[in-house]
Amino acid sequence: MRKPVLILTALLTLAAPALPALPAAAKAPAAASTPAIAWAPCAEDPAVECGTVTVPVDWDNPGSGTFELAVARRKATDPAARIGSLVINPGGPGGSGVDGVLEQWFPFGPEVTSRFDVVGFDPRGVKRSHPILCSAELAAQTPDPFTTDRAGFERRLAFNERYRQDCRARTGPLFDHVDTGSVVRDLDALRAALGDRKLTFYGTSYGTLIGQQYADRYPHRVRALALDSTVDHTLDTAGWVGTGAWGAEDAFDEFVAWCDTSTDCVLHGTDVRALWAGLMAKAERGELRFPGVPDVVVTKALLMFQAFGGFYAPDWAGTAAVLRWIAGGTPPPAGTPLLTPTTKAPEAKAADEVVNDATQVLCQDFALPVRDHREYARLLRASARIAPDMAGSPLSLTVLAACLGQPAPVPNPQRRAHADGSPTLLLANTLHDPATVYPWALSLSRQIGREARLLTHEGWGHGVYGRGECATAIFDRYLVSLVPPRRGAHCPAVPPAQARALRTPPPFRGPLPGLPGFTLVTR
Repeated sequence: MRKPVLILTALLTLAAPALPALPAAAKAPAAASTPAIAWAPCAEDPAVECGTVTVPVDWDNPGSGTFELAVARRKATDPAARIGSLVINPGGPGGSGVDGVLEQWFPFGPEVTSRFDVVGFDPRGVKRSHPILCSAELAAQTPDPFTTDRAGFERRLAFNERYRQDCRARTGPLFDHVDTGSVVRDLDALRAALGDRKLTFYGTSYGTLIGQQYADRYPHRVRALALDSTVDHTLDTAGWVGTGAWGAEDAFDEFVAWCDTSTDCVLHGTDVRALWAGLMAKAERGELRFPGVPDVVVTKALLMFQAFGGFYAPDWAGTAAVLRWIAGGTPPPAGTPLLTPTTKAPEAKAADEVVNDATQVLCQDFALPVRDHREYARLLRASARIAPDMAGSPLSLTVLAACLGQPAPVPNPQRRAHADGSPTLLLANTLHDPATVYPWALSLSRQIGREARLLTHEGWGHGVYGRGECATAIFDRYLVSLVPPRRGAHCPAVPPAQARALRTPPPFRGPLPGLPGFTLVTR
């Protein structure tokens, strides 16, 4: 029987800062004058307005060049009751806030949309905002993250350096300035260009790091920050791997428990752990294939991502159906999300084809040093001990591998969060989030202290806002009326099928981290 309280306590110790706590950022200087945005109807949807904000490539050397930050807004439906702008970020890193507005990814109700212009921006290095461009052909050659011998480790180091140089050559100087500290300064320029004296912000997943670092740098320019599914920026290498592994295994345990008790699971009555272990073993031996696509090998990392992605909504029924299919059963129902190769096999990518790879953002925000192949192997073994079924978090492990050899010092290294002097911030997390794990939310809440109020959703999946009336009402009341929840606030779990109907996660666009050439699609 698992002892979750003891596990959480141990992992919070593991996630303690690797570096001494740094002092809060120096008081920010007065904002420079920022020209108003020249809005025009968006090509994709004339009901939404698009524009740009000119910002420096390097905020510490503004004369080194500028680029255009892409912005979109959907205006408040009741101008007479308008409060201001609600700036959003969908996380990633690599998520497009412009797409978030155009496609209305977030379930904002009329209480919010009548009072705010909903504004999204593509962070520097993402999509329309001077994207980080890398060779698709080279990306398709990304080595397996589970290689642990000396030769494999050195091949990965060499590949990472080659890939960084390729991306830097294609992207230009911005490649070295995509850290979240720079994004925060862009965000303040956007706030000024919008004409808002103070910032109202909703960020989810990696977008919460933007919000918490904005409160650190500009506490007196905050109106409200709603941080949904929080990132902990104090994690060292072991903490990054270990807490990620805990979250992946916890999500897998919840999935198995559901299959054991629910006849809606197509694997009900099956030993799900044994079936999964068999698939993982075949993947490690290179013997697992996509049904109907025999030339595509389902690697261990790809199999892990397939299950892990199903835990986001969560779509347990779809996950069970896909696992049965990969194991040789019938195909999953139409509408089931699954990883599938893009139209061209990865090795067939044209030499001039590029991908927008935002992994460098993580590598500039987190120093994750690994001394040698022995330490790397120890980290993978520790991950597998914490997550005996999942072997770890595929997201944490592929990011760790992608950041091996990152030049030091990184621009925005780990430090404790501070929001001294800011209004109360709303933090929210689900108890069984597979990606931004609950221990991170506890840690962040303790770091910020009295300026933080943590809302715990006692259910599953990634993202809290929109998961039932309780969570939605708390977010709306905070954003509109600046009323935070009481300390220790909880919302009851929403059953997964109901949660999917209420809050469909935004569609994933483009290659997956560490898995170039694969896209999450709906079958």
